[in-house]
Amino acid sequence: MKTVFTDADTVTTGDLSLDMFEKFGDVEKYGVTPPDKVTERIKDADIIMCNKTPITKEVMSACPNLRYIGVLATGTNNVDLGYAKEKGITVTNIPGYSTDGVVQLTFSFILELCGNLSKYRDSVNAGDWIKSRTFSYFPYPMTCIAGKTIGIVGCGTIGSRIAKVADAFRMRVLVHSRTEKPGCPFPFVDMDTLLCESDIVTLHCPLTPETKGLMNAEAFGKMKRGSILINTSRGPVVDEKALREALDNGKLAGAGLDVLETEPMREDCPLFGAPNCIITPHIAWASQESRVRLLDIAAHNLADFLNNKKTNVVNL
Repeated sequence: MKTVFTDADTVTTGDLSLDMFEKFGDVEKYGVTPPDKVTERIKDADIIMCNKTPITKEVMSACPNLRYIGVLATGTNNVDLGYAKEKGITVTNIPGYSTDGVVQLTFSFILELCGNLSKYRDSVNAGDWIKSRTFSYFPYPMTCIAGKTIGIVGCGTIGSRIAKVADAFRMRVLVHSRTEKPGCPFPFVDMDTLLCESDIVTLHCPLTPETKGLMNAEAFGKMKRGSILINTSRGPVVDEKALREALDNGKLAGAGLDVLETEPMREDCPLFGAPNCIITPHIAWASQESRVRLLDIAAHNLADFLNNKKTNVVNL
């Protein structure tokens, strides 16, 4: 049995081993696979392990031995799930492995945008405190998040955890998702109410036809002047040109983004150099602890598949 990793560099820089997969048969690893090389590299594979490699109908049609696609992520929008099901190819994902990391980065964005810590660090390092006439100086605005309203779009595992942490900060929590969650201790509101009342809007929803472009010019127009947007979900949920305009005209006070419409970032990305916009290169999931969990779950998923068990199968 042959397993091919099409984009191993997306889960390890060499700090984590993939040797655990060798017990399942021959393993072939590629750091990154360009779209025009996918079919060539996996044409005789029984098993594919991939993160963002596009596995299309055309690719699967050219791979007669293919039985299993292990997506090394939670999102599976890079795989044609319908065609995989039609061909009897099992597709699994890795849910829940990076929740703590996403929560941590979300609040890192919030605390930086509200506290301007990096500006104060740079000021002190530049010698400004040494030259200060008073014991304390505060040229950069700071906002206390206690008492502020946070609107959480998407109330799955991550959104629910965000709500609990926000509550610990003594924030007012509003929640919106496709369906109201029974037993949720926080107010469930419609999207318009969330946008109008929130000081901070944070996105934790999946990318679907309904959520693509959810945060557009109309949505930003409904938000409070001086509010903040956080996106650690998927880039296309946000209209980047509309966000740039909202930042440029001061409608939004800031944004923290770990995801973009196109990744890696393009040179012509509308948000490059935007004021008060912090962009990180899709790293919320990438702590070593999270990646260890990811690989352990991936190996477990595959072992269960080979033993005729359905674990984390997304195309039943």
